[in-house]
Amino acid sequence: MRTINPLASLFGKSPFGPLRDHMKLVLECAALMVPLFEALAAGDKEKVEETKRKIFELEKVADEIKNEIRVNLHRRLFLPVDRGDLLQLLKTQDSIADRVQDVAALLVMGKLSIPESQTESLMSYVNLNLEATRQCADIISQLDDLLEVGFRGKTVERVEEMIRKLSNIETTIDHVGLELTSAFLLDESEPLTVSKLLWLDVIRKLGNIADKAENVGDSMRLLIAR
Repeated sequence: MRTINPLASLFGKSPFGPLRDHMKLVLECAALMVPLFEALAAGDKEKVEETKRKIFELEKVADEIKNEIRVNLHRRLFLPVDRGDLLQLLKTQDSIADRVQDVAALLVMGKLSIPESQTESLMSYVNLNLEATRQCADIISQLDDLLEVGFRGKTVERVEEMIRKLSNIETTIDHVGLELTSAFLLDESEPLTVSKLLWLDVIRKLGNIADKAENVGDSMRLLIAR
């Protein structure tokens, strides 16, 4: 696992370096959902457990970075944006990794296996939520450019368009999630078992990933507005 030093740029020319580093780690964590579900579909329990372990490790590092930023952010004499807004942005993007961890834990503890009829739909849903997280990371990567132009002009317009795209992705995910939920509920090949109920919870938690990503976009919109 690569090591990120969250404090390396904390006192540099940009106050946003640690936030970017944290979001990169969150995206790395979210990207592991794909091999996690692929291993589950293949019935590879060892790979599922290994991937779940990696997710938990990355989430822990993300928490450590989050805590370091919280402790040290108040030491800056000057910030170009409200300190509270930055901390809220940090909390929101960290919650994405939390939801990924929740999904991994539920899959393993519930000893779930993907119904063959739902494999393609579930993988599409996973990738859509990953796309939302990538879009979220792309938005966070614009922080230095926004700082350079004083949160004005064409850079702001570009970021606002990226936020709108993220919102559209999240809307699509909502629709797909509802369709997937209905497909599981209407599947008469299996009664309403504990396994099916757990899958419905997995679908809900996956959708929460996109919700949190959209919340990051909303937090960025607030930074820009102020």
